[in-house]
Amino acid sequence: MRFNALRHCWLLFLIADALLLSAQAATSYDFQGHNKYLSLLSDPSDDSDLDQTADFRLNLSARQSSWSLQADYQLLGQHSEASSQVDDKQRLFDLTSTIHAGNQSQVVHRLDRLQLSYSSTQAVFRFGRQAVSWGNGLIYTPMDFFNPFDPATLDKEYKTGGDMFYSQYSFDSGDDLQAVWVGRRDDEGSSNQRVASLAVKYHMFLNDYEIDLLVARHFDQPVIGIGGLTNVGGSIWRGDIVGTEVDNQSSLSTTLNASYSWIAWGKNMSGFFEIYRNGFGIDNGDYSLSNLSTNTELLSRIERGELFTLGKHYLSASATIELTPLWLLTSTLFDNLDDDSKLLQIISQHDLSQNLQLLIAFNLPSGNTDSEFGSADESLFAQLVWYY
Repeated sequence: MRFNALRHCWLLFLIADALLLSAQAATSYDFQGHNKYLSLLSDPSDDSDLDQTADFRLNLSARQSSWSLQADYQLLGQHSEASSQVDDKQRLFDLTSTIHAGNQSQVVHRLDRLQLSYSSTQAVFRFGRQAVSWGNGLIYTPMDFFNPFDPATLDKEYKTGGDMFYSQYSFDSGDDLQAVWVGRRDDEGSSNQRVASLAVKYHMFLNDYEIDLLVARHFDQPVIGIGGLTNVGGSIWRGDIVGTEVDNQSSLSTTLNASYSWIAWGKNMSGFFEIYRNGFGIDNGDYSLSNLSTNTELLSRIERGELFTLGKHYLSASATIELTPLWLLTSTLFDNLDDDSKLLQIISQHDLSQNLQLLIAFNLPSGNTDSEFGSADESLFAQLVWYY
């Protein structure tokens, strides 16, 4: 039986906190959280589906000198026609417990973060459930293969945590060296290196450039990558190239983007475009089951939440206007260049008060019914968040 740490989380927190209190220096605490309610209305031609989610989150941290402890508790209630289940079957630790599970609904409580950290002037060490973001992609992130966001996700405030050991050493030059080990379990519940990730990334400054060098072994496959950013004519250009060896063959994924900010009509504006190549994608627009079944590498990465796109070549563009200091309006276009399908997102983010935020978005897909985006439904997304 796997150890469910959620049942003992507060005991673990109190033990670690007692260790902090035993030191001479004072321990400081920080407590914050949010309540979120979101609904997603899909409107197919024959019916309407309404998915609803309530997200209650408490973030508690304690710090004493060089040591800190973080525990983020989440109570999540969902009603969805797709009935997606939240669990920790593939994670190293079982920090999720189901309160209710129905055909189209579930209520779970879980720890999305539980980490112990040590930091000095130049070094950082963290162990436990946490989130790490690598790479220079704004929409598509081939260098972030630990726990990336779905590119079309509207709420990107918190990445789902993974169980890992993370370390970073900062050099006097400003360069830094980061290392990550991510533990996982296979379909039989066994923890082994075949489903784990070990990665090292060196971040360096070279004149007007920032450069990332990556070496990793991910699900027993070697990965190497290079990326960076620089300023060109007032705009910021970023990019990543990531190669993975699969069955003695190399698969190359790349992303390149440019962002720029300006003032127009007396309003602050910003925008970017990004091109992306999915090295595991399908380039002929044929997403039939028979064709997908032959691309096991693509399917396995989609299943474990590492990839979210079927095609090989994509173009995205986004523009944001600050209508008022408390109201942002953003439009983002996703274009699958292989099947000529598109997804347009129009997002309104309004701070109603200091602690209250309203997010409203429209998803408008287009394309043939057998294309990636054309097979999706138009939808309306609304989310109300109260922070405390």
